[in-house]
Amino acid sequence: MEMAVRLAHRALGTTAENPPVGCVIVKANKLVGAGRTCPGGRPHAETEALAMAGEAARGATAYVNLEPCAHHGRTPPCAEALVKAGISRLVSALEDPDPRVKGLGHALLRKAGIAVVTGIYTDEARRDLAGFFSRIERKRPHVTLKLAVSTDGKIAKMGERTRITGDQARAKVHLMRARSDAILVGMGTVLIDLPSLRCELPCLADRSPIRVIADSRLSIPRDSSLVQTATEVPTWILSTVGGEVAPGVEVIVCEARGDSRIDLADALARLAERGINRLMVEGGAALARSLLEADLIDEAALFAAPMTIGEQGLDALAGLPLSVITEEFRLIAHETLGSDAFSLYGRR
Repeated sequence: MEMAVRLAHRALGTTAENPPVGCVIVKANKLVGAGRTCPGGRPHAETEALAMAGEAARGATAYVNLEPCAHHGRTPPCAEALVKAGISRLVSALEDPDPRVKGLGHALLRKAGIAVVTGIYTDEARRDLAGFFSRIERKRPHVTLKLAVSTDGKIAKMGERTRITGDQARAKVHLMRARSDAILVGMGTVLIDLPSLRCELPCLADRSPIRVIADSRLSIPRDSSLVQTATEVPTWILSTVGGEVAPGVEVIVCEARGDSRIDLADALARLAERGINRLMVEGGAALARSLLEADLIDEAALFAAPMTIGEQGLDALAGLPLSVITEEFRLIAHETLGSDAFSLYGRR
C-alpha cells in the first residue's frame, strides 16, 4: 500500500478532474503489476497495473489508495476489470466520495467473491487525495497558499519585484507548481512581478499548471506575458465582467461582492466545475488576506528567508499578522532549504 500511495503521489497535478491513484498487484509475495493514473486522467491506475500483470493477476492481491470506480464513464469500471482479471483480494485505503462510486466498487468486488480490506494507510492516502475529496465534497479545490516572507513579515518592497528566497526554496516552489492543477494570482502580482507561472524545473515544463488570474474588471494588459503565452499554457481569468482578451485566454465570469470584487467562494466553485482539484495561490497580499478571511485556505506553505525589508515592505497578509497562520493552523512539516526555512501549515 505504501508503494501504491507513492505511485499516486507521482501523478499529482497530471490527472485533470480524476483523482491521483496508484495500484500495485502482488502474487506469492512478488510484485507482478504496478500503475498510476495516466496524464489527463486515463487510463486509470488499475488498468495500467493489470496490463503489466497479465495472467499473473489471477489469484493475486491488488492494493489501491482509493476504491476502484464502479461507473461507466469514458472508460469501463475498474472494479469490473479487476473481477475479470481474476483478482482474489483487494486492499484499499479509502472509499471514493464520488456519489457514482461511494462503496459500489467495493460492493461489486465482494459480490464477485473477492475479499475486500479497507482502511489501510488512510492518512497517507488522504493527503494526496485531498484535492479530489475537496472538489467532490465541498465543491471547491483544495487551496494551498504559498508565501515567501522576510524576517519582518514582508513579501516584497512596495511596488517592486523582490526576490526573497534562494535557489533551493525556489526549486521547491516549482515542484509545488508541478503538483498543482492550477495556480492563482492577483493583478498586483501580474503587473509588478511579471510572472510566467510555469514550472521551470528540468524536464517538467509540461507539468506547468493552468494559470488563473483574479482580475475583477478584466483590466489585464493585452501585452502581458501571461496573455501573450496563453496558447502555450492554459490561462484563465476570473472576472465579474465578460469579454474577450486574446487567443487561449478563457474568461470565467464570477459573482461580485458588494465592493464589486470577485466573490472568491463562487470563483473557487467555478474552478471546481472545471475539474480543478488542487489550487496553489502565489500572490499577492490582498488576495491572500481575502482568502483567509473567507476561510478558503486549507494549507499555507511559508518560506522564511533571513533578510529584513523594513518599513518600505509589503505586509505578507495585507495587515493581518502571520500568526493567523502560524498559530491558528497546525504545523505539518518543516524543512531547511539552504539559508531558508520551509514550514507547511494545515487546518486544525
